[in-house]
Amino acid sequence: MPSAVRSTRRRAALALAAAALALPLTVGCAALDKAMDCANTAATIATSVDKLQQAISSAANDPSQSKQALDDIDRELKTLGDKTDNADLSKAVKDLGAGVTSVRKSIDSGDTPNLKPVTDAASEIGKVCTPG
Repeated sequence: MPSAVRSTRRRAALALAAAALALPLTVGCAALDKAMDCANTAATIATSVDKLQQAISSAANDPSQSKQALDDIDRELKTLGDKTDNADLSKAVKDLGAGVTSVRKSIDSGDTPNLKPVTDAASEIGKVCTPG
């Protein structure tokens, strides 16, 4: 076999081997990036839920704070929902969305909202999004 053909085959084999080695790293990095996005968004949601709890406790002074906190949670849920294909996370996002809707309705009707479904769902998102 001529040396040029062997050299070409060797380069092709090396290129394939390098690609095969790089593929798991690329997939691993993508999974890590996705997990970090999830964790960052979960932390943001947790902060928004804390703000919501504070706003609810002082709703008589400024009811707009509660609505702003709910809007922030809705925005973060949209971001997180768009990024996930994880069934557990999708369920937790849906549960938190339902809790936010319930709290919003309670506030609009002048009732004291039940925050437990919101805090439970936010906690579940935190668990699902914890890397490791």
